[in-house]
Amino acid sequence: MGSSVRRVAVYRGSGTIEVEERPRPAPSAGQVEVEISHCGICGSDVHLMFDGWGPTDVVQGHEYSGIVTAVGAGADRWRVGDHVTCGGDSDPDAAVGHGEPGGFGTHVVVDARSLCAVPEGLPLRAAALAEPLAVALHAITRSGIRAGDPTLVLGAGPIGALIVAALRTRDVGPVGVVEPSPRRQALARAVGADAVLHPDELPDPSPFSPATIVEGAVPVVFECSGKRKAMEAGLGMLQRGGRLVLVGAGIEAPRFDPNRMLLNELTVTGAFCYDPGGIDAALALLAGGELPLDVLLEPDDIGLDSLGPALARLAGGEIAGKLLVRPDLESLESAR
Repeated sequence: MGSSVRRVAVYRGSGTIEVEERPRPAPSAGQVEVEISHCGICGSDVHLMFDGWGPTDVVQGHEYSGIVTAVGAGADRWRVGDHVTCGGDSDPDAAVGHGEPGGFGTHVVVDARSLCAVPEGLPLRAAALAEPLAVALHAITRSGIRAGDPTLVLGAGPIGALIVAALRTRDVGPVGVVEPSPRRQALARAVGADAVLHPDELPDPSPFSPATIVEGAVPVVFECSGKRKAMEAGLGMLQRGGRLVLVGAGIEAPRFDPNRMLLNELTVTGAFCYDPGGIDAALALLAGGELPLDVLLEPDDIGLDSLGPALARLAGGEIAGKLLVRPDLESLESAR
């Protein structure tokens, strides 16, 4: 028998995370318990736990992979030892981590329907990318991008980088990236961007000639930073009939020029969750070996005790790729 307690990282207030032990509840009917292997830190986690958007005294984390350790009555699809990842339900409110409990802990009990099976041979560390990759794939679906279309990706954090990497597996391009951080500029190049620009290099369309299309305009722009200025710049980089896809979450509302939208028949749309079957599609893409996982994932995982400082580093742009939390890391280190 394993331990009857689980270690979890609890959000106490802006940037403050405390690790504590809690009982491991047995799964009820229709539930399973998962021992967490890895859990990615999402941009929304930074907003919730560093910027102070989220409720306190909860365990966040919704980008996890792990191993089934107990099965409740009726959860017949799963067996102890199965490798799984989160996100089987396309409803974001039904997915673990958008509430309590989440994946920043050693174990979690979840609805059996909120899990997907990890393909044989795909490491659990790589499988933790499935949820954010599914978000990226959904953004691509929402864009309506077609073969041969050039595109711009604004913001080369983990989601922006995943969009670039996924686009490189399709017959589209060239793919340009706009990013101010040198670390993330390097990441964009490493995942296949054809051109990388600083935001200051973008043309600034005049509000007095809203029908004018700037040089370098594209049919699709993905805005992945959540920054007001980037959203506004993205609208200005569209061709006539173009589509701006808002992927990054931010609290500053943009000011879009309605005349530019009207005269050029532009579309602004959001992309929030997954396509139907999106997690399975992401797992298949990860297992197919087409994505540069060595650069998409940060090389060193962190333990639960390092989650608070990592949020600050992510908020400051010091970390480019996807940073993974490995909940058992401290116990392994203390055993040495």
